[in-house]
Amino acid sequence: MKLPTAHRIALLFNGNKIYDREIIAGIGSYLNTTRVSWELFLEEDFRCRLPGIEHWNGHGIIADFDDPEVSAALANSTLPVVAVGGSYASAADYPEGLPYVATDNFKLVQLAYAHLIEAGLNHFACFSLPEAPVNRWAQEREKAFATLLRRDHLQPEIYRGLHTSASSWDEAVEQQIAWLHSLAKPVGIIAVSDARARQLMQACRIAGIAVPEQVALVGIDNDPLARTLTPIPLSSVIQGTEEMGRTAAQLLHQMLGGAPRTAQRILVPPAGINMLASSRHERLQHPQLMQARHFIRQYACQGIKTGQVADYVGISRSSLESHFRRELGCSVHDEILRIKLEAAKAMLTREPGQIAAVALRCGFSSVQYLHAVFKRELGCTPREYAGRV
Repeated sequence: MKLPTAHRIALLFNGNKIYDREIIAGIGSYLNTTRVSWELFLEEDFRCRLPGIEHWNGHGIIADFDDPEVSAALANSTLPVVAVGGSYASAADYPEGLPYVATDNFKLVQLAYAHLIEAGLNHFACFSLPEAPVNRWAQEREKAFATLLRRDHLQPEIYRGLHTSASSWDEAVEQQIAWLHSLAKPVGIIAVSDARARQLMQACRIAGIAVPEQVALVGIDNDPLARTLTPIPLSSVIQGTEEMGRTAAQLLHQMLGGAPRTAQRILVPPAGINMLASSRHERLQHPQLMQARHFIRQYACQGIKTGQVADYVGISRSSLESHFRRELGCSVHDEILRIKLEAAKAMLTREPGQIAAVALRCGFSSVQYLHAVFKRELGCTPREYAGRV
């Protein structure tokens, strides 16, 4: 039996980014569901190294054209190429003569903006990146934000900040804090990426700015690593990256089968939004209540008590309890326990067999107490809960 011809395909992406890895996963999904015979060239560490790519003896390429070095290196390629990247407001910014699969930058920002409006906010801002050829996607998200704000007769507030580096880190955080203090509160902020959102949440924490009561924050990427590194679970828009990968693979497959190369552009909308604590804004009357909830979100899993929360806020325990019961309908202890329970539920979805570790890391005094709380609040044991999700 004659085996099908295997095509040699290069994937030029930087797999250290969640965006690129999910596009690669989408390409793999297409191969697995169609049984296309491709031999894939990827660097062993998933980085994109271009020297010598012009001499590569293959049949086709799928590449990240958000990287200007990649687009320049492939400008004169005679191989079938499918470009992947961000969408552009101007048609002139797309590569000429190539099929192009794009994440829809406008719809990404539009979804985040609509979510913040639904949270009851009236002030909005965008935390972007410095203008640079490698950050064209971020500037496109800025443009989308500005368009949406002007449509609603609002003045766009956009802050780019500094490039991330060890030498500029302290200055960057100081400038972020100054910008945060300058904003009218409460404010909804859209960060152009989860990495940028994580930095801003850290600045809020240092400055004592309550998230989400004073700053409701939404990122873009739904990056699990960024979520792990944020003290308050980060809301984020989910890009349609796997669909982008599948679409790019299908286009290249068609070209390898003899279809003509066309300059078609396919915009892939976001897959949704993961709404977590960082954007669950609630209008609260007392500033002490905002400060207290901010403190609880950060330190509940470290075993804090009601008295410590009152000391942080600077009011008596009885006054704090009164504010909580009047506005939230619960005690300070109830709120601490709720945050600990949410943390335990999130950990059990990732580490379903680690009941004792979950109890310890989420501030429960014993495994037995964790069991009792789960039974009382959720009607099941921690192990039963992990088996359901």
